[in-house]
Amino acid sequence: MILMKNEDSQRVEIFLKKWKGSQGNERANYQGFFLELCDALGVERPLPKGSMANDPYCFDKDIKIFNKDGVTTNFADFYKEGHFLIEAKQGGNAAKRGTAKRGTKTYDIAMEKAFYQAQSYTPFLPSKPPFLITCDIGSHFEIWMSFSGNYGGYGAREKINLDQLLDEKVFNRFVAIFNDPQSLNPEKYRARVTREVADTLAKLARWLEQQRYEPKEVANFLMRCIFTMFAEDVKLLKGEVFTKALKERWLVEPKTFKTQIERLWKVMNTGGEFNFDEIPQFNGSFFKDATAFDLPKEQLEVLSEAANKDWTEVEPAIFGTLLERALDSKERKSLGAHYTPRSYVERLVRPVVIEPLRSEWLLVESEVDRFLTLKEKQQKPTKAQIEKAENEIRGFLDKLQQIRILDPACGSGNFLYVTLDLLKTLEQEVQMRLLDVLGEVTTNLLEEFDPRLAGRKQVNPAQFLGIEINPRAAAIAELVIWIGYLQWHFKRYGSTPPPEPILQDFHNIEFRDAVLDYDGKELDIDTKTGQVKTRWGGTMIKHPVTGEDVPDASDQIPIYRYLNPRPAQWPDADYIVSNPPFIGNKRMRDRLGDGYVEAQRKVYQDIPDTVDFVMYWWYHSAKLVVEDKLESFGLITTNSITQTFNRKVLVKHLVGKSPISLTFAIPDHPWIDTTDGAAVRIAMTVVESGKHEGVLGKVVKEVESDDGVTIVDLAISKGFINVDLSVGVDVVSASKLTANSRLSGQGVIVLGEGFHLNEGEYLKLIQQDPTAIHLIKRYRNGRDITDKPRNLRIIDLYGLNESQVMQYPYIYQRIYELVRPKRLEMKDKARREQWWLFGRSNQEIRNAINGLERYIVSCRTAKHRVFIFVENDILPDAKLIAFGLDDAFYLGVLSSVPHIIWSLKTGAFLEDRPNYNHSDCFGKFPFPNPTPEQKQKIRELGERLDSHRKRVQTQHPEITITGMYNLLEKLRKGETFTEADKTYNNKALVSTLKQIHDELDHAVFDAYEWQDLKDDNKTKAEIEEIILERLVALNAERAEEERNGIIRWLRPEYQAPNEVTQQVLTEVMETEETVIIPTEQKTFPKQPKEQLATIRDLLRNNTSEWTVEQIAAQFKNGGKYKNAIAENVERLEWFGILICRETGATKRWQYVEI
Repeated sequence: MILMKNEDSQRVEIFLKKWKGSQGNERANYQGFFLELCDALGVERPLPKGSMANDPYCFDKDIKIFNKDGVTTNFADFYKEGHFLIEAKQGGNAAKRGTAKRGTKTYDIAMEKAFYQAQSYTPFLPSKPPFLITCDIGSHFEIWMSFSGNYGGYGAREKINLDQLLDEKVFNRFVAIFNDPQSLNPEKYRARVTREVADTLAKLARWLEQQRYEPKEVANFLMRCIFTMFAEDVKLLKGEVFTKALKERWLVEPKTFKTQIERLWKVMNTGGEFNFDEIPQFNGSFFKDATAFDLPKEQLEVLSEAANKDWTEVEPAIFGTLLERALDSKERKSLGAHYTPRSYVERLVRPVVIEPLRSEWLLVESEVDRFLTLKEKQQKPTKAQIEKAENEIRGFLDKLQQIRILDPACGSGNFLYVTLDLLKTLEQEVQMRLLDVLGEVTTNLLEEFDPRLAGRKQVNPAQFLGIEINPRAAAIAELVIWIGYLQWHFKRYGSTPPPEPILQDFHNIEFRDAVLDYDGKELDIDTKTGQVKTRWGGTMIKHPVTGEDVPDASDQIPIYRYLNPRPAQWPDADYIVSNPPFIGNKRMRDRLGDGYVEAQRKVYQDIPDTVDFVMYWWYHSAKLVVEDKLESFGLITTNSITQTFNRKVLVKHLVGKSPISLTFAIPDHPWIDTTDGAAVRIAMTVVESGKHEGVLGKVVKEVESDDGVTIVDLAISKGFINVDLSVGVDVVSASKLTANSRLSGQGVIVLGEGFHLNEGEYLKLIQQDPTAIHLIKRYRNGRDITDKPRNLRIIDLYGLNESQVMQYPYIYQRIYELVRPKRLEMKDKARREQWWLFGRSNQEIRNAINGLERYIVSCRTAKHRVFIFVENDILPDAKLIAFGLDDAFYLGVLSSVPHIIWSLKTGAFLEDRPNYNHSDCFGKFPFPNPTPEQKQKIRELGERLDSHRKRVQTQHPEITITGMYNLLEKLRKGETFTEADKTYNNKALVSTLKQIHDELDHAVFDAYEWQDLKDDNKTKAEIEEIILERLVALNAERAEEERNGIIRWLRPEYQAPNEVTQQVLTEVMETEETVIIPTEQKTFPKQPKEQLATIRDLLRNNTSEWTVEQIAAQFKNGGKYKNAIAENVERLEWFGILICRETGATKRWQYVEI
C-alpha cells in the first residue's frame, strides 16, 4: 500500500472545496470535474479527443453500434481503455431545470439510468473495462468492479462519497483505477497467497507422512489446523488464541502442543472457555474428532509460518486443488504446477446457473419498475406500490435461498465454491435492491439482514451438494465451501459473527461412487482353476533374448466382481455443474478394473461401450433434464465429445422424443488437470430441456499471462448448436448412403513392432527364405504420406493359421519373440490367441482394393486434407483411410472444396488437426451427378493433381505433402513469401498446384450446378455455409432416392455385381425457388412479466433491428398489443438490454448481449 502524502491530501482538499455539494448541469460541468479529479489524484489527464488512434483515453468516447443502415454513434462521458467507463450525472439540493433533486425518486431514476446506459455501451468496446462507474458530480461515485465483464445489476453497486477520497485506501484505489487496475484484481493476489499457504502446509504433510501416520488422520489433522488459522484471522477466535499459544507455549514447550490443541478443538466443537478466552461453538464435522499429533519444534515453526499468512485472502477456488496435492505424496511433486484458474470455472458456471437466474432477475426488476412507476404529478410511490414491489423481490430472494446445486464429481469443491460465491453476489444485489425499494431502513429490515438474528435464511452451504469417491477430496470440498461461505459472511456483515453453531454438518458432500451403486465386491474366482482372476498391472521388463520392453507377467492385479450393481442415484438438485474424471475408453479397464467396467456397462446398456468415462455423467445428467428433474447442467468433458464414439450419447438425447438443447458450448478450450497440473484440452457443454438456440464459443487466441494462466479470447456465434458442437447447418443428421458403402475404411491395426521391417531386415529375411517374399508387403502410414516415407515393409500373415506360419521358420521366430509376449497379456481373446495376425486386419478394405492397380488414401488425422493414389502392393496402416476407387474422377471430387468443407464439418479434431471419420465424411457425402463431359474434365484434373505432386517429390525428395500445402495455405491467404518460401516454391511449384486446385473446384461446382459460387462477391464463410446447406439437402434427396430403390453406386461392378443398375435420369430438373416461411404467429401473453420475457427472447434470437410494428406482426392480433409492446421495449431499453435507433419518426430496437 502506498502511503498518502501530505501533498496528496492537499490536492484532494482543494478539489473537494470546489466540487463537494456542487449542483448544475452535468453536460456543462463533467469535463472540468474529471480533469481536476485527475489532478487531485496525481494521474495523467486525458488527451484531447482525436489525439490518438481510436481514442483510448478521452472524453465523449465514440461508441459505434453497427446496424443494417450503417453505424449509429453514441458517446460515453469518460473512458480509458482497459481501465474504466464513466457516465456522469449531476443532482441538486433543489429541483432545477436539467437536474434532479437529490433524494427524490426522479434522482434515483437518473442515477440508475446512468448505470444501464454505461453497461449497454460495454459490448461495443474493444474489451469490457474492469470498472464501470457512474458519478453524481459533487456528491458521490457508484462503482461496479468486474475483471470478467459481468457487472451485475444496479443493486451490485458500491457507493463512495466524494469526501472519502481523503481516506488513504480509497485514494489509492482511485489512483489504481486510473493507472493499474489489474493491481486491484483479487484473483491474482489471492492466488499468490493461496499458493504460499499450500507450499507451507506441504512441508508439514511431508514430515507427518514420514512418521507413517494414517493418511486420513493426517488430512483431518491438517484441515482442523487450517480452519483454526482461518477462524483466527476472521476474528471468530478472539485474541489470536492459536498464534499466541504457538509463540508463547508450544514453540517453547513442544510436548504441550498435542494435549492443548486437542483441548482447544474440543472446546471449538461445543463452545466454551479456553485459557480465559471465550470460544464460540463451531460444531460441524471438522471438530467431532479432535485428534492431534506430537510435533517437534521444527514442525511447529512450519505451522507458525502458515499461521502468519493472511487466511482471509485464501482463494477457495484453487485452495482445494493445491491442498489435495499437498496431502498426496504422489501428487505433491506437482504442487508448483499450474491450477485451473477461477475464470475457467466461471466460464461454465455462469451459463448453467447464473445467467438463467439473472435473466429471471431482470424480469423481476422490470416488474418492480412497473409497480413503482409514478403517475403524473405523483412525487413518490404509494404504500401499495411499494408492497407489490417488495413481494416481487422477496419471491425471487426466497428462490435463491432454496435452489440446490449438485456436483456429482466434486473433487475438492472448486465448482461448488465458485457457484456459491456467484450466488452470494446475486443475493447481495437482490437484498440491496430491496433496501432501495423500501427506502427507509426500518428496525425490522435491519433485523432481517442481521446474520445473528436471521438464522440460516440466506444462500448457505446446505444448498451445495457433492458426490466424491476420494475421501480426502470430499473432506477438503466441505472445508472449501465453509471457508468460502464465511469469507462472504464477513465481507457482507463486517465483524458481526454468524449465529452459532457456526458450522453445521449438513452431510451435503457424499463420499461414494457417482456412477455405480453396488452392495459389495468380491474377488473374481476362475471356476476351472479355483484361482483369483487377475490382470496385468502395467509394469514392463526387458526380454531376456531381444532386450525389448515386454509386460512383466508377475505384475498382476486381482479382478473383482461387483454384487448387485446398479446405476448410482444422485440427490435432487436444480442445477448440475461438474468436471468428471478424464479417463478415455481405452484406459478404463486399466484405471477402474475389468470387473468395474463390465458391471458399469451391464447396468448402462443404453450407453455404447465405446464412450469415454465422462459420458456416463453426461448421460445421467441429460436423463434428469429429459425427465424434468433438473433445470440444466454443464459439464467439462474431453474435447473428444465431438467424435463419433462419444457423440452417440448426445444424439440420443438431443434428437429424442423429449428433446433437449445445447444452450452453450465451447468445443475446444485449454484446461488444467486438477491432479497433476498437466495442460489438457476440454469441451464445455451446457444443456436444458426444449428446443432453444444457444451460444457457441470458439477459442481464437491464447496468450500466457505473467502468472502462467492462459488468457483465452472467444469468438461468439449464435444459433442452434449441433451435436458436433457447431452452429449452422446440421451435417450430423445427414444419412449414410448405400451408394458409398463398402468402399472406405481404416487400414490395418498392427499391434506389434515385430511385424515391421526396415530395408536391411527385409533383404536379410528374403535371403534366408525366398519363399516368404509374398508375405512381405510395402507399408505406409499417415506420416509416410504427408512427410518423407520411411520405406518400411511389413509381414502380413492374413489368412494363415499358426501351422501354416510355421512353414516359414524365420518369420515365425521373429513374430514369436517380438510380438507374442505382449499379445499374450492382452484382454482381447482373439488378439491373444491369434498373436501372429494383426490386431485388426480389416477385411472389408482389403476386399475393396483387391484387384485394383491403384487406390486412394488420405491421412486420417492431418493438418491438410489431401487425397493421393498409391499402388496396390502397398498395405495401408490404420492411420490412413483407404478408398477402393481407382478413377481419378473420385480423387478430383474428394480433393475439391465441397468435400474438404464437408469432411471438416462431419469429422472431428484431434488437438488442432482434423480427423477424417470415413463413416461420416465419405459414407454420407453426396457426389455430383455430372454430364460425361464434366466427369471427364474432373477426371483429367484429378490425374494432373496426383501426377504433379508425385513428379515434384520424385525430382526433389526433400519436398513433402505437408510442406507443399503449408505454402499453398500461405499463398491463398496472400501472405508474403520469405526467401526460404520462394526457394521451396521453385522446387514444389506450389503456384501450379494452386492453379490445378482452383480449376478443379470450378469443375466440381459445375458438376453440382453451383455456378453462382464461382462469383467473387461472397465471403469464404458465406460460400462454406451455402455449400454445407446444399450438400445436406442433396444428401436428403439421395437418401430418399435410395429408399425408393434408386442407388447411384460409385463402383457398381464391385458393390452390386448381381444387381441391375438403376438408370437415373440425368436431365436437369427445375427446382422450386426457396420460399421463406414466416414465423408462426404466437399468442401474446397476458401477464406483463411474460410479455417482457417473450419480447426479450424474440429479439435475442434475432439480433436485427425491430420496430414495434414488426414485433406485433409476430403475434396473433398483434396490432391491438402495440401499446403493451412499446411499453415493454422501452423498459428493456431502460435496463440496457435493447438499444434504440431513431430515424425520423421511426424507432428501431436491437438486442445487446451484455
